[in-house]
Amino acid sequence: MKHSFLLIFLLLTVTSCQFFETEKVSSESIYKEEIKTIDWKDVDRYPSFSNCENELEKPEQKDCFINTISSQLYKSINHEGIIASRDIYDTVRVNFQVSSAGELTIVNIKMDSLLQREFPKLETWILESVDSLRPVAPAFKRGIPVRTQFTLPVIIKTN
Repeated sequence: MKHSFLLIFLLLTVTSCQFFETEKVSSESIYKEEIKTIDWKDVDRYPSFSNCENELEKPEQKDCFINTISSQLYKSINHEGIIASRDIYDTVRVNFQVSSAGELTIVNIKMDSLLQREFPKLETWILESVDSLRPVAPAFKRGIPVRTQFTLPVIIKTN
């Protein structure tokens, strides 16, 4: 009986060492796997202005941000008292970005050449309007401030 107990003990001791081995996983392989799972086209929190800080859900955050910029642009353009020589219904595409520091800048403005001839100062008005806006916070991805880009269509319509 003692011999069989000793034999079983020796057998367990010799074979059980493999069960205690741990596989070493490098931090770089964990990092590479984590990077694959991140959706880089989406943010956890959109940039915001002071009037948007109470929005908790992402769709409302984005809507508030875009609506704040849109209303500022339309207010600025309407303030200029634009008079057109013909009826116009066109779209200006304003591409802008918010840096990770929360700075709002226009990347470019795309408009039809006819619209540009009709309103030569339109681009300047748009630039000045956006320059007057100051975001409070940039967008965040996993708790880190990130740069984001948006395209805002601005419809120009005269009667």
